[in-house]
Amino acid sequence: MELMMILIYILIFVIVTLVVLPIMQLKISGIKVKDFWTFIEANQLLDQLYEFSKKYEKMSIQEQVIFLTEAEKVFDAFDKIPPMIWEDEYTKYAEVLNTYKNIKVLRWASN
Repeated sequence: MELMMILIYILIFVIVTLVVLPIMQLKISGIKVKDFWTFIEANQLLDQLYEFSKKYEKMSIQEQVIFLTEAEKVFDAFDKIPPMIWEDEYTKYAEVLNTYKNIKVLRWASN
């Protein structure tokens, strides 16, 4: 019985350590946990926007507005994270940014 209790305490200690260690690494590098979680969600959204950006010329006005608002969310999340963390996603980010700029110019020119 005592051996079982010791094993449970060790298991709890290992679990807590596995949770606390990554959080501490984020804090040491100057990243807030909430910002990092938002970055993870934005990274998933970036993949969708990247596919969507390939056909931006065929977008309706409503789709363009949705693309612009979602792209701004992605840009805000990526701005809070150091670029060396997301350098693998830079090509997608750049493509979405170019599409964002093109849509902005098209909307500006039409007004």
